[in-house]
Order: sequence, then structure tokens, then C-alpha cells
Amino acid sequence: MKSTPLFLALAALLSLAACQGTATPDPATHDGQQRLGRLVFEPCTLTSPQLNTSLSAQCSTLQVAENPDAPDGRQIDLRIAWVQAENPAAAEPDPVFMLAGGPGQSAIQTFPQVQMAFADVLKNRHVILLDQRGTGDSNLLACPQTDADGQDSSPEAMRKMAQTCAAALSQKADLRYYTTTDAVRDLDAVRQAIGADKINLMGISYGTRVAQQYALRHPQHTRSVLLDSVVPNSQPLGSIFARNLDDALALYFAQCQHDADCRAKLGDTRAQLDALLARLKQNPVTVRYRDASTHEEASTLLTADMLAGLVRMYAYMPQAAALLPKLIHDAHAGRYEGITALAKMLARQMDQSMAMGMQLSVICTEDAGSFNASEADHATVLGAEFSQGMGAMCEVWPHGKLPEDFRTPLAGNIPVLAISGEFDPVTPPRYGDEAIAKLDNATHLVLKGQGHNVITVGCMPKVFAQFIESAAPKALETQCLDNLSQTPPFTTFNGWNP
Repeated sequence: MKSTPLFLALAALLSLAACQGTATPDPATHDGQQRLGRLVFEPCTLTSPQLNTSLSAQCSTLQVAENPDAPDGRQIDLRIAWVQAENPAAAEPDPVFMLAGGPGQSAIQTFPQVQMAFADVLKNRHVILLDQRGTGDSNLLACPQTDADGQDSSPEAMRKMAQTCAAALSQKADLRYYTTTDAVRDLDAVRQAIGADKINLMGISYGTRVAQQYALRHPQHTRSVLLDSVVPNSQPLGSIFARNLDDALALYFAQCQHDADCRAKLGDTRAQLDALLARLKQNPVTVRYRDASTHEEASTLLTADMLAGLVRMYAYMPQAAALLPKLIHDAHAGRYEGITALAKMLARQMDQSMAMGMQLSVICTEDAGSFNASEADHATVLGAEFSQGMGAMCEVWPHGKLPEDFRTPLAGNIPVLAISGEFDPVTPPRYGDEAIAKLDNATHLVLKGQGHNVITVGCMPKVFAQFIESAAPKALETQCLDNLSQTPPFTTFNGWNP
């Protein structure tokens, strides 16, 4: 597997310090343009690489210093999108900021994928999307792809790739200043620029880290926080991936093992996966397959890394994970075409949606010391190579400064709603419990049968809107979530057993 997608699957001021606005955001026109606070917006269209749909919005930029200690040095234009409330003139004064995951995703490009979760929120409030520095149109830090079919994911190869990427991106950025702490500074600069005294934060995955760090440093400007698929402040990212994935796979695969017909048709999925990984590590297989985008026949080398990457990313989504027993069964029997085509399609999508340079600036500053694979990791799907490779990359990537209190858990009375998927392979439900343990006004909801990023699932959008309206997490009506269920494993590509 190409190394980059495997690691992606894992998110300033200028002169604004003297301009801390606390006025209510006041949408107004200016020469036919929309104004929010001090920012003038122009009509724009929000699109996503994964979707054909588009949304109308208003867009602007805010210039900030790359290095806050050098306000006259290099500047970054932060890209901002404003999705207006149904009645802009009557909108509540505290907008909702959606914070994207990754790290490395663009909030503006991600929003169309989750916009259905904001339908009721937008009745009363504006939604603000800020492309975190290093993502989207905020000085994008995407590593150049020079070896599209590279197969070497050894620590040495990963270190070399990071060196090459850092050298290229250093022509346009000081990579030390693209961390979560820098993003929080930018976020507050945007809050000031739009004239909002308080804001609501909705973070997804890595975005939950940004939300918690903002609330930790600016509690007086934080009205409420929703954390979807939580990364607690106290949790380093380094060595968690392998064990968390295997725990989630055990839950997924148990569904087939507990169903007599599925077990009879597909056998022991975990045993087949282990055997298949071992076989591919010894002898990668050249596979002819039909490209999912061009529909043309192509040929590639199927490796153990490629398979592990597909399994990991499919485990994020129960509807995709339901295919894994069938896909693994076919590949174990020597029918590799289906799993190869899907793996290649997934790698291409990941390349389009993540900024690897920004991701490395974040994790190599905030998590570098935690890439310590244990002996138990060797027997997992990802193995020890995942942590070893990330550690090797961070050895050569420029590091920013980490605040001494960065790992401090949120505490106090800030209203916080944490939501998790029962089968989440990267941020399991126990992380949500950990994140709210010291909060007095918080609730954690675990959604049955769900994976990673659950804000759009079932009636969760209604609960989300209810939370934003009330800022009362313990008084939410959540009975509708009891109707959620697990997705049965597919025994054929037509679906599961009747």
C-alpha cells in the first residue's frame, strides 16, 4: 500500500490582539456584499471531493501571522465560509463553528458531507467553517506525491518521505506553526473578527481536540461544546491505533460468528484475515482489477499494508464494515479483485481529503513521544510498523512548542455533549467517558452499532439541535437513539441474510 494513505487515516494574529470585539454578529450588506463583524463576505459554493452536491454560502479570508511572535513576518490567509441561518437578521448571536477531523481535513470541504446534521441548527444560528491553517485554502500543506504506487512502508522509507515533504513545504511555510495551539489562536481571531462574544463548538474526531483546547483556553467565550468521536486532551495518539482497531474488529466479526448461516457461509473472519495478512507479507500478489473510477482494467500489487489500510478505514463505517467478512473470505480463497479495487479507490479518496504536511506538524508536536509499539501490537492487523513508521517520520519533521498544560482535561461547568459509536475503531467510547470525567455539566451518548463520526446517524441531528438550543446536555431527550441497531454482516454482495 502507498504509505501516505495509511498514515492519513489516523485534525495568530496579525494585529487583532487590540481588537477584541464582543458585539453581536450583525449581518449587513456592504456594496452588495455580506458583512459579519469586520469581515466582508462574497457568495461562494461549497463542494466536496467525495460528493456531487454543492451548497451556497458566503466566503471570506482573514490574514494572520504565521508566527505569532513575528507579526510582521509571513502571513496566512485563513479561508472562512459562513453558512447563514434561515433568517440571518434574526439569528442568535452565538454561531456554531464546525471543526474538521484528520488532522488534515478542510472544514469547508467536509461540511457538505455532514450538512444534513445542521438542518435544524441553521434555523436559528449561523454556521462558521474555518479551514484550519495548513488545510483547504488556508496555506494547504499537502505532501507531493512522487511515487504513486510505492510499496515500501518501512520506518526508513517513511523517514525519507517525511524529509522530502518537509523540504518541499518549507518553501512556503514554517512547519513549526501549524499545530492545534496555533489553530486555537486562529479560531479566536476569527471569533473576534466576526464580533461574537460566545461561540458553540462542534468538533469531529481530531476536531474534538481543537474544541477542547479552545474551551480550555477561552472558557469565557465558549457557550457549548459537542464532541463527536472524542480524542481526550489527556490521550496521546501514538500507540492507540493498533489495539483500538482490533477491539472494534472483534465486535464486528462477532456478529458473523454469532449467526449460524453467516458462520457457515463465510467461516472465521479473523482467522482468515490473519492468514491472508501473513501470506501477503511473504508474497504480495499482482492483481488485475477493474478501476472503480475509470471502469478500465488495471494491475497493481496487493500487499499486507494495502489490505490493513482498507480494513482499518472500512471499520470506521458500519455499512462498509459489513462487507469485510465477505471481502476477506473471497480474498482468502484467492479472489482478490474486489478487495483490491476498493483499496485503490480508498487510497485515491484519502489523498484528496487530507493534508499530510499539516497532519505531521500536529502529531509530531503533540504526540511524537507516544509512538511506542508494544509486543502485543505485533499480532494486530496494523502491527508494530504503524507506530514505528509514524515515529520515524516525526524524528525528522519540525516540531512546534507544546504548552505545558496541553494534556489538562476540561473541567468546570462548560456544557459539553460527547457522542461515540459503539464500534469506533479509533476513538472508542471509553475516550468519551474520559473527556467528560471532570465536567459538571456534561453527558456522553454511545450510539449502538455505530462507528466513527456519528453526528448524522438516526435522530442525532435532532438531539444536536436540541443541545445547541438549550446548552443543557443532561436534559436532552435522547430516547429516539434507542432505535439504532447494528448493521448485519453481508453474506453476499447483495446484502445480509433475510
